[in-house]
Amino acid sequence: MGILAIGSVAFDKVKTPFGAREEVLGGSVTYFSLAASHFAPVSIVAVVGEDFPESEVAFLQNRGIDTSALQRKKGETFRWEGEYEANINVRRTLATHLNVFADFSPQILEHHRSMDCLFLGNIDPELQQTVLLQMKRPRIVACDTMNYWIEGKPESLRRTLSLVDILIVNDEEARQIADEINLMKAASKILALGPKTLVVKRGEFGALMFNGTSVFSAPGFPMENVVDPTGAGDSFAGGFMGYLAASESLSEDALRRAIIYGSAIASFSICDFGPYHLGKLTSAQINNRYNEFHRLTQFDGI
Repeated sequence: MGILAIGSVAFDKVKTPFGAREEVLGGSVTYFSLAASHFAPVSIVAVVGEDFPESEVAFLQNRGIDTSALQRKKGETFRWEGEYEANINVRRTLATHLNVFADFSPQILEHHRSMDCLFLGNIDPELQQTVLLQMKRPRIVACDTMNYWIEGKPESLRRTLSLVDILIVNDEEARQIADEINLMKAASKILALGPKTLVVKRGEFGALMFNGTSVFSAPGFPMENVVDPTGAGDSFAGGFMGYLAASESLSEDALRRAIIYGSAIASFSICDFGPYHLGKLTSAQINNRYNEFHRLTQFDGI
């Protein structure tokens, strides 16, 4: 089954303890779509400016990503600048220039309206609802959000959450949505808002999944060479959704495997600056990393 993904395409300026880069391809839907494309066909809805090179569009297309709904507007592409501290989990946003993304209005093309899987990136929750209204009953709807919308549009976000199947956020965002420090209690409050499944990203500490009846915990993959964590969460979401689309299942087992595949993809995305490494991955590399995850967590019971 195919995935329709809505989000940002950007250029990033990133500094980490291991180097710095400017004008690196970034954006939530970029990382998401490259990760998901290893499992299922992906179409993106996003906007870029006049300055966006055709070579970057070709890079996405070479992974089989459908860019027919990639709008090109007069002005500059969205830009983000950030810096990571020695503790790579701590990041500071230094500058955000929305540019053409400030007026982004997702327009769903007719041939995308009947797609089975929909991923709503962390855009304005009112725009997320607008996209949903243009779709023809997707089988799976997942969304992301961020603290800006949690603080600024809480009621609109709650309406979005009442319409989705899966919410994918980090632990800080989960606590903020629920106004609850304890993640178990926060999960219960979030699931009561509508999502059937909550996936909590925890960076190098892995991920948690809650569905109201069970909790699944997956570790982060131990990595020696962490270069740039930018986009790791979006890569995780892409691998997660890509596997679900390919498996055509929302069973407990499928969701757990999707978490591990998402974590496997994310572990590759942090090895270099930008998303380019994701475009070079092979199925064998991904499956080998999945098997390494299995060995990492395997133990005999009593």
